[in-house]
Amino acid sequence: MLDRFLAGLRPRLPLLRALWAHGSLAGGDYQQGRSDLDLIAVVDRPCTPDEERQLGALHETLDRTDPLAAKLHCSYLAADKTADPARRHLTWAHRELMRRTVTPVTRRELHMFGRVLHGDTPAALLPPVTDAQLAAFIRADLRDYWRPALEDPELWLQDIWVDLGLLTLARATVTLRDGTLISKGEALAVLGELGAPDEVIADIRNRRYGPAAPPPPPGPAHPSDALTRRADLTRAFLGPALDRTLAAYGHSSPAPQG
Repeated sequence: MLDRFLAGLRPRLPLLRALWAHGSLAGGDYQQGRSDLDLIAVVDRPCTPDEERQLGALHETLDRTDPLAAKLHCSYLAADKTADPARRHLTWAHRELMRRTVTPVTRRELHMFGRVLHGDTPAALLPPVTDAQLAAFIRADLRDYWRPALEDPELWLQDIWVDLGLLTLARATVTLRDGTLISKGEALAVLGELGAPDEVIADIRNRRYGPAAPPPPPGPAHPSDALTRRADLTRAFLGPALDRTLAAYGHSSPAPQG
């Protein structure tokens, strides 16, 4: 599927400088059909409106013809616009075109273990992320995004919020503590060290690494008692755990780069 995607990009973006993978595909934790395919494309200049339409059509065609394409996310960076981590770039994600940032965590992943699918390396085109930038972004993400999200109980009935909320906490704690980046699989062990509920850890592990679950039955979905209990356990743990992490590393000097 990635070969088909790259073959489709070349005629639509003749100035394509590079295509990189980050996240689980690059870091060795990829689970086919479950993990996202996180990509970054670098071009010589910003895409024109016509090129944006062509890219959208390419992604939609892949989505119709390959089930793996539903989890393909790709940001398109102009080579002279890569320096600012706060800049929003054209991105295909969740089956639509949008604009979003390429975060300091993604940038550090690319420099540490990014997988080159085409063209130049990340070191040749992407400015490095300082330890201070990385730590500041992680603290702000925990404080301004994840902590307020706990005020909405309905969110935590969903698998994605439970998984990403807990795994983000574990990965953020390790990065703030010693500057290293860990995979989601490695984060499960850290969650145990942080005191996360065993049954929630087991639930995440089984859905990410266990046998494929049967599809949900047709008809309207109603939260089960099990989902409600999982949500309550997650929120009861995650709020204090976020507060502890922010208190421990909120004003510390940047961790050394791993």
